[in-house]
Amino acid sequence: MNHPFCRILQIKSIEPLYKSTPEQRIKWIKEAKYNLFNLKSEQVFIDLLTDSGTGAMSQETVGCHYDRVMRAMQAPVSYYRLKESIEEIFGFPYFLPTHQGRAAENVLFSALIKEGDIVPGNAHFDTTKGHIEFRKAIAVDCTIVESADTSL
Repeated sequence: MNHPFCRILQIKSIEPLYKSTPEQRIKWIKEAKYNLFNLKSEQVFIDLLTDSGTGAMSQETVGCHYDRVMRAMQAPVSYYRLKESIEEIFGFPYFLPTHQGRAAENVLFSALIKEGDIVPGNAHFDTTKGHIEFRKAIAVDCTIVESADTSL
């Protein structure tokens, strides 16, 4: 089958994983108070919950990141390049760099959401709902029944 948008890649980044026993996993989950975000990364064999850097990187990505990390060590030069780019593209004189969208969402919600607010959404992501409820606001899921039918 020909997929013109799909690159064929061979994974080159590997690391050994520890395969735990069912008894260990049950113990760890109980110790984490059934909150999977409280598990340590070495306790996770396959991560189907997060998207936080759990996939292998291509050789190009590794090379790109290595180069950027080396240049970032020359900070604050890279910070000022980012600041100039944001101001040029968006016109914003101020910005707050965050490492990930969920962190940015947390910062944004701290300014926008107040106790008692009702925040509608279409199937809030778990951390989004957590950020809302942490502020004593109400996350309302407005997902329609038909959304569960993948044939529609």
